[in-house]
Amino acid sequence: MNAQDQPKRAENISAIVDYFKSGIKESCSEIGIELEHTLLKENGEAVSFDDPYGQEWLLEQLLDTYPEKIIDEEGSLIGIIGDHASVTLEPAAQFELSAGPFRTLAHAEETFKKFESVLAGLTETHGIEALTPGYHPTCKAADLKLIPKRRYEIMNEYLGSISMFGICMMRGSAATQVAIDYCSVDDCLRKLRLANACTPLFSLICDNAPIFEGDIRPHELMRTEIWLKCDPARCGTVPGVMQEGFTLEDYAAYILDTPAMVARTDAGLALSEKTIGELFAHKTMNSDDIEHALSVFFTDVRLKKYIEIRPADAMPLPCVIGFAALVKGLFYNEGSLTELDRIFEGVDASAILQAKVSLMEYGYKASVYGHPASDLVDELMSLAATGLSSEESRYLEPLSAMAAQRTTLASIALAK
Repeated sequence: MNAQDQPKRAENISAIVDYFKSGIKESCSEIGIELEHTLLKENGEAVSFDDPYGQEWLLEQLLDTYPEKIIDEEGSLIGIIGDHASVTLEPAAQFELSAGPFRTLAHAEETFKKFESVLAGLTETHGIEALTPGYHPTCKAADLKLIPKRRYEIMNEYLGSISMFGICMMRGSAATQVAIDYCSVDDCLRKLRLANACTPLFSLICDNAPIFEGDIRPHELMRTEIWLKCDPARCGTVPGVMQEGFTLEDYAAYILDTPAMVARTDAGLALSEKTIGELFAHKTMNSDDIEHALSVFFTDVRLKKYIEIRPADAMPLPCVIGFAALVKGLFYNEGSLTELDRIFEGVDASAILQAKVSLMEYGYKASVYGHPASDLVDELMSLAATGLSSEESRYLEPLSAMAAQRTTLASIALAK
């Protein structure tokens, strides 16, 4: 990169690295959880944002608990914020609760149970059901209406020009995400590497997308294919993250060298094919600029002031807490991390890609990193159980039981 083209590049790399470093915690024990819900009418039709009892109405009903409003450029209510939790809308009005940080899984379970109980009380009265599949169970993505948010209009145009899978990601898919902390730069880089290696196996364990575009899925792990083909420039594995010697500066350079897609201008949000580095060639990024830039990356494992682990499908709550337990037991225990170092020694980005391809075709019968996928899943479950307290290891049961039977939520649904 020619310094004359981006005279502020070095400053912006430092600014992004400093942003990452500001997330370092003295101790690592808390988790955050996000879960997206899909709302359906009794006849199977999708619930839209502006329906009489749609998502905008629901947000208004929840203001007593989440009193701070998020208003879009056109004045629409698109999110609400409360104490350690927020309710926001994904592009096609998927209804997402983001909550935490939680020190205990019991607190996380209590928070999500309360939310889902309140949500059900509001929706069921009007013949609406809040479901948690990994992909919309009745509609094709292009038939689902976007919420009135300029950012999503731009993303729809940009990603839709790459492939249909951008539209599928935005409108049809729904996820479970777990966020973890890091205690140093080395701890951050280690967890990034290990979480990326775990990604294909997490996708298998949490596969809950039996239907794709209104029909039975063509293969397993549908969201894996969606993310592979959505936009390779900002999805998948961060380039170089699996290599020895990768640094936060390398991560920052990746951010700057990727098309911005959604740029903030004096006139508002606009589509941009310029890289983030080009947009900030003559300006040093502040925290808001960095947060906006990071928000348009959809890698399997995403770094902010915490590490987001993103491959799991949306699932019923017991499995959501089970996934949080799996992540906590693996990444907040030194013995578990040491074993993960051993298990995934030598795994690189190409091996991760091959694992995804194999798992989409063969599921639990696949070979991953030279081993049966089933054996590796068993190891992860065992490590997580050991890494958790006896009180919290019980939360693994919904996922560990399916893993022991070599099945998934999606396979169970299709067998009915």
